[in-house]
Amino acid sequence: MLYELTTLSCALLEQDIVSDGARRWVSDRDAAGTLLGSWRTEIGELAQIVVLRKFETMHELQGERERAYMATQPFHVTASHIRLDMESYALFPFLPEVQPATFGKFYELRRYWLKPGGVAPTIAAWEKTIAPAKAYTSHLVANMYALHGPPRIAHIWGFSSLEERMSLRAQHYSAGLWPPDGGPQQIEKATSTICLPEAWSPMC
Repeated sequence: MLYELTTLSCALLEQDIVSDGARRWVSDRDAAGTLLGSWRTEIGELAQIVVLRKFETMHELQGERERAYMATQPFHVTASHIRLDMESYALFPFLPEVQPATFGKFYELRRYWLKPGGVAPTIAAWEKTIAPAKAYTSHLVANMYALHGPPRIAHIWGFSSLEERMSLRAQHYSAGLWPPDGGPQQIEKATSTICLPEAWSPMC
């Protein structure tokens, strides 16, 4: 299973229009893939609509990517200043396939740009830590490594509140259960964005 993370960046007052365009695009009759979630950024870089989909094969993913490349209005974008980024990912091999579920009102999207050769040791570090830190990692929606561009990972978390997130992180840091031993040493750059589910998101 492969995953696509699409980010549409627009002006603040355009978010509703851009979100509706994305909704219609992924539900078009000729659209491929399975919609997993859609979010609107709330803390971090604002005015972004994020869409997560999964695909059974690379052929299916590439076909859907080609549909976007060849469209005059991909994701039904009607303004030339709106930025469209589409990223392809594979799930960390020990994690279960992502399914739509209810994780809470707040989602965190974290991206880590890694040092050259940093993907494999990062995956190994996470695999050793997932079970011992279960109280925290049970909130993990997905962790994926990029299939193109610079070495990097993207992980998505869901929480009922920001207080829950901060409390869990503090508990696991103090207990030495988090972060994964050997993981932070691979990071060159990291970003974190808090997002809210769109009304049409299967994941809420």
